[in-house]
Amino acid sequence: MSTLLALDASSSACSAALWHDGEVTARFVVAPREHTRRLLPMARELLAEAGLPLSALDALAYGRGPGSFTGLRIAAGAAQGLAYGLERPLLGVSTLAALALAAHRRLHLRHVLPALDARMGEVYAAAYHCEAGRVTLIGEEAVLPPERLTLPAGQEERDWIGVGSGWALWEAMPATLQAGVGQCLVDEEPGAEAMVRLAAEAFAAGEGEAPHRVQPIYLRDQVAWKKSR
Repeated sequence: MSTLLALDASSSACSAALWHDGEVTARFVVAPREHTRRLLPMARELLAEAGLPLSALDALAYGRGPGSFTGLRIAAGAAQGLAYGLERPLLGVSTLAALALAAHRRLHLRHVLPALDARMGEVYAAAYHCEAGRVTLIGEEAVLPPERLTLPAGQEERDWIGVGSGWALWEAMPATLQAGVGQCLVDEEPGAEAMVRLAAEAFAAGEGEAPHRVQPIYLRDQVAWKKSR
């Protein structure tokens, strides 16, 4: 069994989560501009409650994006600093995958379209199939104007659900997309609880890298929604 700590500051929310032998405890608060002050104290609280020292961690993880540029750097810096000091591997976890997993676990959704408001008239988006507590990315994550967002090619008939702040731009999205999305959960935020579950699964599969090799994913160099084949 393993022990992992995940940190996230990719949105207006700030969160930390601890995975210890399959059990998850977490802290989550919506606190814009307070990530630096809150993130590490949350982590310390979780470890103290579990009666674990920092040295008990087998790996660390953080929300690697897409999301707020400043927030991503805060979480990356905190997680990398801990991983360096402990000489532990680090895993970057997709914020969009975390949104999909949280929606799947809480609401039993199977076909999820996470989208986050990327500002500048764009959204970060991806499509996922979810089953038995696991999420599978369809195509690739992308940043694009909301009017260019589409359902995955050949899968338009599935019952898609939108989650995340990007769906506040619903009115700008194509009518064909609106027709295929049965519900939008605009208030959902990425969280470390889902991230630590994804990280634990990846770590068990042998993933995890040296801290300096794990970098935030901003997506700004991608401007097209790439459909699955």
